Amino acid sequence: MSGPLSGLRIIEMVGLGPCPFAAMMFADMGAEVIRIDRPPVAGAANPFPMLGTKYDVMARGRRSLALDLKQAQDRATLLELVGKADALIEGFRPGVMERLGLGPDVCLQKNPRLVFGRMTGWGQDGPLAQVAGHDLNYIALSGMLHAMGRPDTPPAPPLNLVGDFGGGAMMLAFGVVCALLEAKTSGRGQVVDAAMVDGSALLGAMLYGFRAYGAWNDQRGSNMLDGGAHFYDTYACADGKFVSVGAIEPQFYQLLLQHTGISDPAFQQQMHTPAWPDLKQKLAAIFRSKTRTEWCAIMEGSDICFAPALDMAEAPQHPHNQARQNFIEVDGVTQPAPAPRFSRSVPDVPQPPAQPGQHSEDILRDWGVTPNTPATSAS
Repeated sequence: MSGPLSGLRIIEMVGLGPCPFAAMMFADMGAEVIRIDRPPVAGAANPFPMLGTKYDVMARGRRSLALDLKQAQDRATLLELVGKADALIEGFRPGVMERLGLGPDVCLQKNPRLVFGRMTGWGQDGPLAQVAGHDLNYIALSGMLHAMGRPDTPPAPPLNLVGDFGGGAMMLAFGVVCALLEAKTSGRGQVVDAAMVDGSALLGAMLYGFRAYGAWNDQRGSNMLDGGAHFYDTYACADGKFVSVGAIEPQFYQLLLQHTGISDPAFQQQMHTPAWPDLKQKLAAIFRSKTRTEWCAIMEGSDICFAPALDMAEAPQHPHNQARQNFIEVDGVTQPAPAPRFSRSVPDVPQPPAQPGQHSEDILRDWGVTPNTPATSAS
């Protein structure tokens, strides 16, 4: 395998959401990531039918080993693999790995250099540590959800990007890489406690600074970056499609006025916040006068800070995304390409997702855990 993480061996305890996303990031960058899947159970209910198919994009690039961790021999097999790994990542509730006899103490005793990455919503400790939750709940507690949406509506769920993937998976991946770098010097592994509520709060660092300074208030939809400003928002066009405008800097704002043909002197006081609602209505009427295609012809490629709001069918077809190869096709499924880019250690194109247990024999052979080892006798 190629890529900047080539040579690293990482064990992924298969779960949902942020942990698979972090594992995908590692695999995209060339790490050898093996998925520890549960053995398939015939007739078992599956609320996510795309899992285990080629449409399970976050499972790309990894081989799969099926282990029943309720069985002592399979737990022993996992510990043999832990002894040969650089990192293990898991996304269970606090205490689950310990109850299986596979907690950090046991794993670090087996491999003192192991980085044990833990992904939860609320963290490994605290009053809510054992409570169920989802992305929406974690970003709600961080203060970020309240800031999203229009002033006359409840806070708008921002998909599951802020908690699961931004505040969760990416923080886990960053933490694990940090610990792996530190282990090169110390020779010692450690536990990485990544919590979505922590990461979501950290994503809001700039906004918390603005608020402390007095440049942000808690009235949703009244600030510069939350849709309150007429020059930083989305607008409907004549064809019902949308465009985005982010003309914050004065020179970009002047280009916006020029390209929209605005001569109204009220628009010259860009930062006069009491006028923003009225200016937004006027600008909305202007954008409704042309189709999105017409506005793209007028504005795209200029310094207005403009882009059409594309849907997921349109985005892969945009000339800029095509030029950058931002989307790839794997086994007939269009999906985002690995990111970021590297000038020298370029990763391979990801392999399609594996079926649970598809590579069990190959993984055990390649990692030197042989069928003759008592720990693997039932694997």
